[in-house]
Amino acid sequence: MRNAFRVVLVCIAIFTLNIQAEGQAISPKREFRGAWVATVANIDFPSSQGISKERFMSEWEETVDILHQSGFNAVLAQVRPTGDAFYRSKISPWSKYLSGKQGKPLDDAFDPLTFMVQEAHKRNLEFHAWLNPYRASMDTSTTTLSDMHPYKHHPEWFLQYGGKLYFNPALPTVRNYITEVVTEIVMDYDVDGIHFDDYFYPYPAAGELFPDAEDFTKYGFGFISIEDWRRHNVDLMISQVSATIKLNGPGVKFGVSPFGVWRNSSKDPNLGSPTRAGVNTYDDLFADVRSWLEKGWVDYVAPQLYWHIGFPVADYEVLINWWEKNAFGRNVYAGHAAYKIGVNQEPAWNSGAEIPKQIRLNRSIPGIDGSIFYNFSSLRKNPFGITDSLRNVYYKTEALLPELPYMKLPPSPTPLVCAPKLVRKNGLKFTCEIKDPEKTAKTLVIYRFEDRRPGDYNNPENILQITRLNGEAKVEVVDETAAKGKTYTYVASTMNAQHSESLLSKWRAVRVGKFRLKKLR
Repeated sequence: MRNAFRVVLVCIAIFTLNIQAEGQAISPKREFRGAWVATVANIDFPSSQGISKERFMSEWEETVDILHQSGFNAVLAQVRPTGDAFYRSKISPWSKYLSGKQGKPLDDAFDPLTFMVQEAHKRNLEFHAWLNPYRASMDTSTTTLSDMHPYKHHPEWFLQYGGKLYFNPALPTVRNYITEVVTEIVMDYDVDGIHFDDYFYPYPAAGELFPDAEDFTKYGFGFISIEDWRRHNVDLMISQVSATIKLNGPGVKFGVSPFGVWRNSSKDPNLGSPTRAGVNTYDDLFADVRSWLEKGWVDYVAPQLYWHIGFPVADYEVLINWWEKNAFGRNVYAGHAAYKIGVNQEPAWNSGAEIPKQIRLNRSIPGIDGSIFYNFSSLRKNPFGITDSLRNVYYKTEALLPELPYMKLPPSPTPLVCAPKLVRKNGLKFTCEIKDPEKTAKTLVIYRFEDRRPGDYNNPENILQITRLNGEAKVEVVDETAAKGKTYTYVASTMNAQHSESLLSKWRAVRVGKFRLKKLR
């Protein structure tokens, strides 16, 4: 019995090592690793309405700590859940999911978004401000809305549907207001991206027609169908927002995370996917995301592919390949259903194996640039060890963010690496200097090779650290893992906002002796 037990242990160990080896072998140098943090109804954060500023701060620090320690490099935080704001705004009221009452700040002197962005950047997480453009309230009661809510000044901008209140997508004034919301964030905060989710026109409510027939009569001249006109309305909003971001924040990415099925092939045999989804983004939400990608209005797309590989109605593998083929060169980040693990009744979700399978599939497709997980609470709960799997296997090595060359931003400068010095006990330190009057450099990348000269720059195991610069001209780098008796070569680069890497610095090679460093180059 004891020998049989040993055999089982050995088999488990070999299986684990094989999985780790497989995950590590295909870990790319560049990959988007993000998580959605939902604030609407306090789904993920903060834990409840009306908490103290100190509790808010500690919960956010815990959130970004977990992501950083698990190998993530981006966070997508919902800062405008229902026509309200997690930031100091001149045109939107404070969110009730902060203080418990819309329009009331958490603390008069505290700006949550400034703090959230700073703490994310300290941990080298890119921060994308997630907005819901059209949803104005989770119910139809207007008595609890703040006096600052646009409804109180322009009730004609709004429609009731499915038990909720929505901005009317047909109105030019609404498009202008949404554009102002985006402009305010881009101008006032150091965000890396603006992110819209899948709620464009609302999901169909059973037995209820969306109440825009009169608007179609008024504004729909030239359109044969109300459906084409609705898509045109959303097109106008997306193109307008895209233009204002490029004008006011050229280094800010604009991304969308649509419902995972653009259109079934039964509706569109030439362009649709071979799926049988009951809802699709083109016909039901009136969002022609494929067209936005073709026209270059969005910088990345993160389709919500919340199904398992082999699901008959909407197969993850079929859909991830469809989006790759229809991205028109824009970055594609797969949206994963972490919230289904251990909860959904389908057998695929009754273990921790499905999402690792999806990640391996993503990495086998050249045009898929990473993953975003919904939602953060599920990652924190770590069902079936999924977060451990990311931390210890798939995200074990750091990854640079994917390049977005079509943003056409100016390059960042090459840094200067100063001579390393020994520090107390183990390790060494050196300084990188960045002459960057235009502030184009956003990130510093340090490579370390255990050799007299540089090796493979594409191997992520040779990335020692990635540091957010925040405008600093000098950065002190401490290599705490440098060991006595070994030879190391250090090389540095910077990356701009589109994650294009600068020319590499001159390399510095040293041998770590017992009491001193021997300079080799």
